[in-house]
Amino acid sequence: MDNKIIIYQTFPRLFGNINASLSHNGNKDENGVGKFSSYSSLVLHKIKELGITHIWYTGVIEHATQTDYTAYGIRPDHSAIVKGKAGSPYAIKDYYDIDPDLADQVPARMKEFRSLIERTHEAGLKVIIDFVPNHVARQYYSDAKPPYVEDLGEHDNTNHTFDIHNNFYYIPGQPLDIYFGNQHEDFVYTEFPAKATGNDHFDPYPGKDDWYETVKLNYGIDYQQGGESHFDPHPNTWGKMLDILTFWASMGIDGFRCDMAEMVPVEFWEWVIPKVKAAYGIIFIAEIYNPSAYRDFLNRGHFDYLYDKVGLYDTLRSVIRGEVPASNITYCWQSVEGIQPQMLNFLENHDEQRIASDFFAGHPEAGFPGMIIAATMNTNPVMIYNGQELGERGMDHEGFSGPDGRTTIFDYWSMPSVRNWINNWTFKEDGLTKEQLILRKNYIQLLNLAKEEPVFVQGQFYDLTYANLSNPGFNPHRLYTYLRKYKNEIALVIVNFDKAEQQATVYIPPEAFTSLDIKENEVAEQVDLFTGEKTICTLTSAYPYHIEIPAYGGRILKFIYK
Repeated sequence: MDNKIIIYQTFPRLFGNINASLSHNGNKDENGVGKFSSYSSLVLHKIKELGITHIWYTGVIEHATQTDYTAYGIRPDHSAIVKGKAGSPYAIKDYYDIDPDLADQVPARMKEFRSLIERTHEAGLKVIIDFVPNHVARQYYSDAKPPYVEDLGEHDNTNHTFDIHNNFYYIPGQPLDIYFGNQHEDFVYTEFPAKATGNDHFDPYPGKDDWYETVKLNYGIDYQQGGESHFDPHPNTWGKMLDILTFWASMGIDGFRCDMAEMVPVEFWEWVIPKVKAAYGIIFIAEIYNPSAYRDFLNRGHFDYLYDKVGLYDTLRSVIRGEVPASNITYCWQSVEGIQPQMLNFLENHDEQRIASDFFAGHPEAGFPGMIIAATMNTNPVMIYNGQELGERGMDHEGFSGPDGRTTIFDYWSMPSVRNWINNWTFKEDGLTKEQLILRKNYIQLLNLAKEEPVFVQGQFYDLTYANLSNPGFNPHRLYTYLRKYKNEIALVIVNFDKAEQQATVYIPPEAFTSLDIKENEVAEQVDLFTGEKTICTLTSAYPYHIEIPAYGGRILKFIYK
């Protein structure tokens, strides 16, 4: 039996930075920066304690920045087209190079990344990195590409808005018009002719809310001619992206998280993913927000997993905030029925607001019942974001990123909760509050149960909430319950989104016993998987099951039949 995939997304630029003396909009020297070397064997062991199987190292590939690395032969970026002092990790500047911020010795940055892969594997963990296929930094230039590789845009015909041989889209005869934001150079950034902006903005006037620091890559769709497709012969960009994927896969990584995958035509994924998988056997995860395209990107595009953002994440967030009843969660699994095992569940990532932020729940405990559901409702993978297990709030005013409830991806900064957990690399518990220690231990317990218990790794699912909607002893607004079953084991899961303890009765209908092939009224050993308490009982449809559920918590009761 394989374990369930449990992903820990970590942002190296921030994770290993333990500097607490931070300046608003500070540079690298003022605020510090995390390194690959921060992920020592001890640190990786501490991460693995959470039940983690895969680490997603975010922001590995070289991206645009306001930090000057010209001494190392790296071209500078104009500040007008860089978001924040550190820059966005999704404005890739060189697909064949490592972010120099993350290396102890900049010339040895690729060697240091390879060492990180080795340490991660030695710790029994797998490595995921980003592949950013839709857009690149405006001043993209690869100084690290292999000699045989032709650079993006190197031979583009800039007189054409669209050409199958071009890597970019152009607005011929018009310069890029950007007059907002702070720039530190004595000269204005110029781009002639202007290129289309990464978020499908096809004129020379991107706004400050656009992805103005990026340019859109051309995969063969002529957007200005009604979205006509030109895939035969394959567009020039396709071959270049295959080479880039192969370059990173050959280093021994185990998977790609593909940024904004739905903005790239599924025909490209249909062509490229089988080629990379055949050679390296790695997984592909799609960031995708269009449910109508889910099955196409799985079946035709060959992705292994898709973000479950607009379904489960959005619903859990609304339930946690008290905006919709918990019974709405039923619609989530119904909407992805048949592909549920391929949906990636999460409650935090670098794009979303922190659970503990003022914009989400205000305190981390409120999110824990949602994590129980995300981790145990089906066999699919689940992900957490560094600091989530410690209640990181994301309420700092870092610089480019304001106090918006998100941890910045644009600035040089550190995360207070992670910094205190590291505790000057001693990991002594006195660096954390009692509440943080309890939260982390709860995450450790939950994620390890999700990873290792057969009922959660391989078991069948049966939603009990609908059968209890009219049950006066069950509150469907704040409670959600279901069964999981594998062989002779059954798990009854019930979560409480309320701030107060709940007394509930759970009715198990005859259909549940039939559907899961469970015999009623047979004696079973009951184990509370959170407390370890054991007793003998039976499950029946004749009488409801009485259960007490803690505030902002849940109960997972496993029944073992002889």
